Parts: sequence; structure tokens; C-alpha cells
Amino acid sequence: MTYDEKLRNVTVLGAAGKMGSGILLLTAVEMAELSLKPENKSKTFVLNAVDLSDEGLAGLMKYLKVQLQKIAEKKTVYLRKVYADRADLIENGEIIEQYIFDVMNIVRPQTKIEAAYDSTLIFEAISENKNLKVKLLSQIDTNNKNNPWYFTNTSSVPINLIDNEAKLGGRILGFHFYNPPAVQKLVELIKTDNSSEEMVEFAKAYAKSLGKIIVPSNDFAGFIGNGHFMRDAMHAITEVESLSKDVPFVEAVYMINKVAQDFLVRPMGIFQLIDYVGIDVVSFIMNVMNPFLDDEELYSPLLIKLMEAGVKGGQNSNGSQKDGFFKYEKGAPVAVYDPEKKEYHSISEFKEKCDEKLGPLPDSTVSWKSIIRRRDKEELLEKFFTSLKSLQSLGARLAIKYGKRSNEIGKVLVSTKVAHNENDVNTVMLTGFFHAYGPVNSFFN
Repeated sequence: MTYDEKLRNVTVLGAAGKMGSGILLLTAVEMAELSLKPENKSKTFVLNAVDLSDEGLAGLMKYLKVQLQKIAEKKTVYLRKVYADRADLIENGEIIEQYIFDVMNIVRPQTKIEAAYDSTLIFEAISENKNLKVKLLSQIDTNNKNNPWYFTNTSSVPINLIDNEAKLGGRILGFHFYNPPAVQKLVELIKTDNSSEEMVEFAKAYAKSLGKIIVPSNDFAGFIGNGHFMRDAMHAITEVESLSKDVPFVEAVYMINKVAQDFLVRPMGIFQLIDYVGIDVVSFIMNVMNPFLDDEELYSPLLIKLMEAGVKGGQNSNGSQKDGFFKYEKGAPVAVYDPEKKEYHSISEFKEKCDEKLGPLPDSTVSWKSIIRRRDKEELLEKFFTSLKSLQSLGARLAIKYGKRSNEIGKVLVSTKVAHNENDVNTVMLTGFFHAYGPVNSFFN
């Protein structure tokens, strides 16, 4: 079956979700543009958008229309060539409108899983729940005569477990998009010992067509991205618990978050990142990974306590940030949650005191935003971290300790054969997490 043929009937499970909607958008555009090729114009392309919620699917269709408008406006030159044989399409607006119609005409919103029974390719983007994944994929495979390929977006569940328990015979890959899929360039590709080379080559071709960067990961719970992020988060939580012996909890959270963002030159602090992903999601992923770890434990009573209080983070349907460790106003953290008092404390009440305790940044200070696209980034970072190491302030000591732990985590991922090499670890953190530098570096040796 050719590349085009494999994409003639596709299903996305969990299509109205945060990840599923992005996967659906990317796949809809890819399939529509295949359908507009002269040799395919007589063929039917179907993309089933499967989700439990009618309301969610209605929102999905609105999202698609808005995003397709933006996509079409950026590629009018290309679209003029595509529709060159359409004498009735003259103005750019007419061409854009036709393109949006053609893409959306491929999409079939569905609340019934039976829609997947005719598909040759199925993207699974449901929750990080192995048993649910196995149940749904097994049901589809039992009723689908096409021997479909399954691309699971799991960020933590070992692929071989899904494969074996759903009895898929190796017709499954881990194809982990990063959030949001329509923007993020990174895809982690995880194959098992049973994965066919044909399926892997198709996955690479599909990713290349979408403009994605593929990093291979071996099939170990959490893979590279969460393998690093979850341990990184645990380090921050442990540091907060240690610091809380001397300062109030809310101040400790603020200080470690500032160390991660400002002293380690990251796009956001670690507790902001946990809020973005979702406290509940982070805790769940740790629980998935934990049984597979021999010499360490990924478990945080603090995260459990926050969830029990209804503090979960994540995003609202409009993309705005929900409150978690931090309370947010216009996307910026303005208060920290105290799990004992079950209330938020304004950062303005203790910011100055905490900043003074941490101490100043070096004179050679750089911010993530100021250097992320600079060609001399490495030189600036080297100068900054060299200066940081010469300081004896609390902030500097916490940052050096944190940076060394991050470096250590990256090397462990290679030594335990989760990642093929240090460069792959760095690529995941640079591309998938937008870090300014990879965790495995000379700055913290």
C-alpha cells in the first residue's frame, strides 16, 4: 500500500482533546492536499474524528475552521497552483474558502468507535490509561479487516505492553507529538521489536511531510521526554520540601520556580511547566513510570494533596492556563497555593524578600527570550554559568545543584538505553521543551 493509499481512510481517537485536535488538524491538511493532487481527485479521502462528546466535536470543527483560515492565508501562492484549473476561483478569498471547504469535507465527526473499523491508519490520542488503550484498540482490531497500523500518542506507556495485550501483532508505533501538535516540531518515535520497517518508514515520511523532527526513543516507560521531565520535576519538589524547613511553603515554590527559570535560563519555571501539563497528568505519568524503575521512585504526596484539594492545573478550553501551584492572571503567575491553608498567597507579599534571599544574578545575566535565537548563544551561556559558579548565594547554589541533576538525568537516560545517545536527549529538551541548551552539557560537569 502506497503512502497516499494508507492515508485514504484514517481515524483519530480522542479527536476533540488537547492533543487529538492538533493531530487531527495536521492529518486533515495532509490528507486534503493529497486528495487535491491530479492523480487522486477521483478518490475519496475520509478522516474520522472520534470522540465521546458531541459538544467537544462541535468545538473541534470550529477550531479546525479557524486554524485552516490561518494556514490557508500563509500559503496562497501554493493554493493558486493547486486550484489553477478552477476558472471560477479568482480572488485569494475565494481560493482560501474553497481550500477550507475541501479540508473540512474530509473530516467526519463521530461519537461511535465503529467508524474506525474501515480505517487503515489509526491515531490514538486518549488519556494515559493503558487498559483503556488496550480495550479500544483491541475492539477495533477485532472488527477491522484491513490490518490497520496504530500510532499511539502515549507519552509514558510502553508500546510493547499495548501491542501484546491488544494482540496487534506489531502493528503499532509510539508516535508521540508534543503539545501543541500543530506548533511543536518534535515527535518521539518508539518502535518495538515487532515493528515492521515498512511502518517505520511510513511514519518517518509522514513526519517529514508535516515538517516534524523525529527523535527515536527505546521502548521504556516515559521515553526520553517524560523520562527527563518527571525526574526534573521530582528534583524541584524535593528541593521545595527541603527549603520549606526554613521558609514558608509558598515562598519555597516561588524560589525554586525562579531558580529554574531565571538562574537556569528556561522559558518558564518548573512549577509553571507542571501547571501547564497538569498536576494530575504529571502525577499519573509518574504512576505509570514508577513500576518500571528499579533504583528510584517517582511519587509525590504533594501532588496527591493538591489534586485532592481540586488544584490540578492544565488548560481551559480557550487555551488559557488553569490555576495550579500558581494562580494566573493574563497568563502570568500572581499567587502561590498553600496546601495546608488551602488558599493562594499573593507573590507580591513575599517576592522582594525571596529575591533577596536568592541573591542577584551574575552581571553577565541572560534571559531565555534574549538568547534563544542568537548565534552566539553557547558563548553567552558559558560566560553566564561560569560567573554563576563563582557566586556563593543561595540562588546560585540551588541552580548549580539543579543543573547538575538535570545533566545527570540526561546521562542516565543514555546509560539505561532509553535514549540512543546524548544528542537525542538534548534534541528532545531543546525542541520539545524549548530549552536554550541541552541538559547534557559542559556547563554542569
